[in-house]
Amino acid sequence: MDFIAGAIGGGLSTAVGYPLDTVKVRIQTERHYNGIWHCIQETYRTEKVRGFYKGVSASVLSVSVISSVSFGTYRNFLCSICKLRYGAADAKPSKLDVSLAGGGAGAVRVLLMAPIEVAKVRMQTQRNPHPSVASPQPVPQPKYRGSLHCLKVIAKEEGFWGLYKGCSALLCRDCSSSAIYFLTYSALCDWLTPAGKNKPGFLIVLLSGGFAGVLAWGLATPMDVIKSRMQTEESDQHKYKGLVHCARESVRKEGAKVLFKGLGLNCIRAFPVNMVVFVTYEAVLRFTDHYANKK
Repeated sequence: MDFIAGAIGGGLSTAVGYPLDTVKVRIQTERHYNGIWHCIQETYRTEKVRGFYKGVSASVLSVSVISSVSFGTYRNFLCSICKLRYGAADAKPSKLDVSLAGGGAGAVRVLLMAPIEVAKVRMQTQRNPHPSVASPQPVPQPKYRGSLHCLKVIAKEEGFWGLYKGCSALLCRDCSSSAIYFLTYSALCDWLTPAGKNKPGFLIVLLSGGFAGVLAWGLATPMDVIKSRMQTEESDQHKYKGLVHCARESVRKEGAKVLFKGLGLNCIRAFPVNMVVFVTYEAVLRFTDHYANKK
């Protein structure tokens, strides 16, 4: 059930946070925006509301699968670690156990997530002026007509490994942030749940999930910037030779602050998105447990 609960939570959370994710990617990869509000205004002025939702349908479906794998893998890793260390899968895990299971889940998730992230970033940074925007020139046809078409074009022009561009940065981002994510959620739930209660209330789940998301994304932002920049590079561009080169060049040209582009937006988006993820996850698990016990 962890896989199903994770899938539902992931899908709902993506629909909630996608517009801000688009703004975040544009701020991280393009230098002509003065800030969050300027990016929102320019996107709406030239592309209207649809500009914020490029690639959202594929993203909702893919994040549902990824979230399912993430939560399901985390739970299975945690049970395996507890069985190895304490002799029972349902033993209370230590903070180290939770961190290791979270990091492992992040690593597994990257295998599925990398091609989807490349397509999402390319779609979000692609310019499609809205027909209502006055222009003396005819509106050009977009290179990518959708997420699946984007993946097809990348595979054709850049080969199979083009789908895994920025994978090293994504692996660093997700292993560390996933470990922090699950550790923070677990620690806050334990701390806020009154003595004598087996499970945290839904308000505690909401708060713990929100703060876990904020902390995880706050720490993940530097690698997220590097990942986005590596993934926007197409076959005819050779700006970056790898993770270290991308980080070095970005800092050299724009200063150390470039690594924290979109930090505020990541944290603002992370709170409601991860509240939805965890409360949906817990609700589905509790509903199925209650239904199973009735039988």
